[in-house]
Amino acid sequence: MQNTPMQPVAQESVKTKQRLVLAAILLFTVMVAYFDRVNISVLVVDNEFLSDMGIKGQPVQIGMLMTGFLIAYGLGNLTLSSLGDYIGPRKTMCIAMVLWGFSMFWGGIAQFFTMMLISRFVLGLGEGMHFPMQSTFVKKWFPRQERARANACWFIGTSLAPALAMPVFVWIVSHMGWRSSFFICAVVGLLPLYLIWFHTADTPRQHKKVNALELQYIEAGLTEDGGVKNTAVHASVGENIKTVAGNYRFWLLVIYYAAHNFVYWGLLTWLPTYLKTARGFSWKEMGFLASLPFILSIICKVIAGVASDYVGRRAPFCVIATLGSAIGIYFTGKVVDNYSAAALICFGMGVLTLGAPMVFTMLQELLPDRAISLGTGTMNGLSFFFASLGPVMIGFFIGLTGGFAGALYLLVGMSLIGMTSALILALQKY
Repeated sequence: MQNTPMQPVAQESVKTKQRLVLAAILLFTVMVAYFDRVNISVLVVDNEFLSDMGIKGQPVQIGMLMTGFLIAYGLGNLTLSSLGDYIGPRKTMCIAMVLWGFSMFWGGIAQFFTMMLISRFVLGLGEGMHFPMQSTFVKKWFPRQERARANACWFIGTSLAPALAMPVFVWIVSHMGWRSSFFICAVVGLLPLYLIWFHTADTPRQHKKVNALELQYIEAGLTEDGGVKNTAVHASVGENIKTVAGNYRFWLLVIYYAAHNFVYWGLLTWLPTYLKTARGFSWKEMGFLASLPFILSIICKVIAGVASDYVGRRAPFCVIATLGSAIGIYFTGKVVDNYSAAALICFGMGVLTLGAPMVFTMLQELLPDRAISLGTGTMNGLSFFFASLGPVMIGFFIGLTGGFAGALYLLVGMSLIGMTSALILALQKY
């Protein structure tokens, strides 16, 4: 009988860890999103797919498959991401995932190139809402001292998914045909939809499994977030736009992230083709080598997330990321040995991703709660509009010169532009 009154106290003596459960759900969700994105990188090396779409031997049209996605992705970020500030990230992300599923089904039944472009465009619109919602979840659920690790956690999915997807899609396409890759993605997409709808909430206060101690811990960290009170106050769209547009450091982040994404998506689209055609690796070797940048990037993101929270700085990691990328890509075009070239380009792409979680962490620290979805959508949208030029410009250089040299130097230049923007923020102690 003596122990009965002690039970409630014992239950509250240890805070729950639902924010860590949320981080795991966000990680899984972004993995599925990237499976949907990157299957096209394998398909553009498949002769059957290219023949069915009528684009075999047409590098500009091949590049358009990724460029069309990126244009729609930027549009989705700019026009739809502010939904998260009004109906909440949970509902908005579920709407996004319904669009993903439709786009995958449509891609699986596509009979010609225009149908495939529509599939990629719808996927881009849906996924354009995704990163802003991930960022909004982190802003609302994690105190400042945990935020870089939280962003690094879900950002690992952007590397883990391609690392798994490249060899998996190679096997699926070679054994089951290219259409199966779309249908499998459509079915897998139902899993994060279930998790987000039934196991998350817009704020920790709304989640039934968050106890008082965890809620107190989270909210105490949020109210000390650079002096910004993170309340549920809603501002008008005009006020949020003014808040975002008037912060010049925000625009430095946009420049950095635009350069980052130009390089990343250019490489993501053309890396398998480069390894297979320019360097002569077999289909099996290509599948393995194309996964290496993403394995490296997982390591980079873990190190950056922990180290950044420890030192309280973000921008220096962005400088390291873009400088390392420029060095790796530059020497890729200089070496003769195929394996050395593969190692260098994989290094350049892998180390670049070290800076991505830092961008979102800085953004969450620069903007108030009420403008996070809009700010993230604007940054993501504008940067991806610019990045959409990457795949098609690389395709143009390949068609013009018959090789990859010019395209590699273009990517080096973009990396250095991003490094310059990050360096300004680093000198200002961000």
